Amino acid sequence: MALENVSSRELQSEKKADDSVEVDVTDSNDVDFVAYYEQAAGRLVVGPKQAKVEFGEVMASRLKLSPDGSKVLWPQPADDPNDPQNWTDFRKNMHLIIITMSAVVPDFDSAIGIASIFALAKTYETTSGVINDLTSNLGWGGIFWVMLMRRYGRLPVLFWSQLFALAFMIGATLAPNLATFAGMRCLSAFFGTCPQVTGLYVVTDIFPFHLQARKLNIWTSGFVVSPFLSPFVFGFLVARVSWRWAYAIGSIYNAIVLFLIVFFMEETMYDRRLISRPPRTSTGLRYRFETLIGITGYNIAKYRPRWPEVLLASLDVAWRPQFFLVVLFEAFVFGFSIGVNTTNVVFMGSPPPVGFGFSQYAIAGAYATPIATMPLYICGFLTLGAGIQNLSKAALIMGWGIAFVAITLNTVAVCESLI
Repeated sequence: MALENVSSRELQSEKKADDSVEVDVTDSNDVDFVAYYEQAAGRLVVGPKQAKVEFGEVMASRLKLSPDGSKVLWPQPADDPNDPQNWTDFRKNMHLIIITMSAVVPDFDSAIGIASIFALAKTYETTSGVINDLTSNLGWGGIFWVMLMRRYGRLPVLFWSQLFALAFMIGATLAPNLATFAGMRCLSAFFGTCPQVTGLYVVTDIFPFHLQARKLNIWTSGFVVSPFLSPFVFGFLVARVSWRWAYAIGSIYNAIVLFLIVFFMEETMYDRRLISRPPRTSTGLRYRFETLIGITGYNIAKYRPRWPEVLLASLDVAWRPQFFLVVLFEAFVFGFSIGVNTTNVVFMGSPPPVGFGFSQYAIAGAYATPIATMPLYICGFLTLGAGIQNLSKAALIMGWGIAFVAITLNTVAVCESLI
C-alpha cells in the first residue's frame, strides 16, 4: 500500500510541484493557471468568489467552472476535445469502473492462495507456512510501473502489465511443481500490481480537483476489499474441487479486465505544458492500436520527463518529513490488515491447541466478516489479538470486522492528502 502513496507523491513530481515556488497572481492581466495548479497543490482556490479575490475580476472571469457554477475546475480544461478533463461523465465513469476492477486484480489473485493454502500444501507436499510466503508476495513492482507511466503513458503500461500478469497467472494454475508455481506467482504479482498505482494517475487525469476524493473512494474500495473476496468465494469452492479451479477462475477475471482495458480504455495522460502538440501520425483503429501497445507513448516520450528525473522521483519526495510520516502511518494501517488477512487462515485451519480447527467451509464463511462489517482500528485489533490469544471465536470475528472500516477510511484520506 505504501506504493500507492509513493505514486501519489510522484504524481506531484510529474506536475513539477514545488512548495518553495510561489505563483505570482498579483498581475491580474497575466496568471498562468497551469503553473498555479502545479505549484499550489493542496491549497487551490475552489470557490468562484475567492478566485476573484485571489486573481482579480478580469482573470477570474476567464476561469472555467463546474456545470452548476459552484466550483472552479482544476486543472483548467484545455480548449481541446482530446483533453480527458473535457470527456463526458459517462466516459470518465467508465474509466473509473475499469481501473477499479483492475485494482482488484493483484490482491484478489494473491488471496486465492489463502483459500487454497492447505490444498496447495498437500499437493506440493510442503507446509502452510511455505505456501503463505509464496502466495502473498506483491507490491514492490509498483515503483517500476510508476516510472514507465510517467514516461510512456498510462494505457500501454497498464495493458502490457496485465497481459503478462494473466499469462503468469495461467502458468500458476497449471504449475506441475512447487518451484514452477512459486515462479509464476512471483511474476504474476510483479506485473499484476500495476493498477494499484495507475488508479491515482487516472483519477487525477480525468476528474477535476473537487471530485477527486469522491472518485478515489471508489477506486480505493477495489483494492481494500479484494484481499477478502477471493478467500470468501473460493474457500467454498476449494472445499469441493481442486484448488486449480480457484486459480483458473482468477485467470478468467484477469482476462475480463484485460478485455475491458483493450477495448474500452483510452490514454488519459495529457501534457498540459506542451505549447505545440506533435501531430498524430495515424488515426482511427491504427492510432488506437499504436497507443495501446506503446508506440504513440514512445514517440512523444521526448516531450516528457527524462529518465534521470523519472528514476530519481522517489528519492525526490522521500526526504519530506510529512511524506515519510504519512507513509509510515499507512504502512501500519494497511500492512497490519494484510498480515492479519494472510495469517488468520493458519490460526483458523490449524487444530487446537494451535488454532481453532475450523473446517474449510467455516474458514470461507469467516472471510465474509471484513467484507460485511466496517467500524474502529485500535478497538478492532485489540479485540482481534485477544481472540487469537484466548482462541475466542466471537472476538476473532468482531475484532476483524471492526478494524476493517478504519483501514478503508484512513487509506482514502491518505491517498487524497498526498495528491
